[in-house]
Amino acid sequence: MQDLFDITTLPTLIISIISILIVAYSIISVKAGKKFSIREIPGLKAVEEAVGRATEMGAPMLYTPGWGGDIQRPTTIASLNILSTIAEKAALYDCQLVFPTHDPIIMAVAQEVVKEGYAKAGYPDRYNPDDIFYISSSQFGYAAAVDGIISRTKPASIFLLGTFEAESLILAETGNSIGAIQIAGTDSTIQLAFFIVACDYTLIGEELFAASGYLSQNQSILSSVKAQDILKVMIALFIIVAVIWATIDPSSTWWRY
Repeated sequence: MQDLFDITTLPTLIISIISILIVAYSIISVKAGKKFSIREIPGLKAVEEAVGRATEMGAPMLYTPGWGGDIQRPTTIASLNILSTIAEKAALYDCQLVFPTHDPIIMAVAQEVVKEGYAKAGYPDRYNPDDIFYISSSQFGYAAAVDGIISRTKPASIFLLGTFEAESLILAETGNSIGAIQIAGTDSTIQLAFFIVACDYTLIGEELFAASGYLSQNQSILSSVKAQDILKVMIALFIIVAVIWATIDPSSTWWRY
């Protein structure tokens, strides 16, 4: 029997089963019609304000997923999910949405995402594929080009959502200098500090991943976020119990006195 089952992996098996059950519960709950909701995220609540401001000023919006990611990164996928909702709002308000990128694959996917957003809004004729374009794969070449676009077109709203590296502060400071409302978000703890000081709203870490569910109110996405939150609470409780257990030696007899 010992050859068939490694007892040292039992904790991993138990945690895996619990995780699967929680995710399954979330999926079944959605199919049963249960509604999930998550707390308000100020940065995403301001999306409507950002689009409205650009419309009132007759200025474009600029959206960049950063230089540091590719189409396989979770942050890039989350960013494109947010782009879909913003594209839909841009179509409704007839506001230009400019999307410069460093990756041809991201460009192609973004064109489809924006096109679908415009069609979903009921204005497919307002979609312009030339507004989503490839610039350069060079980090600072990309940063310089985007800075030039910001300086020349002076967008009213700038979205910096995705994977950013050293170009983050360069882009954020340029946007700040022209007075644009800036909504930023990334999972990089190093770059978050720059966004917090230079942007109006910042999505911190996992808020970026929850954003697509928050904006679209897609119950499947919201249920997965809820499942993750439940698992995080359980992990936190487990750590607390483990710390107490390690601090108080159960073999000691101090409690008898």
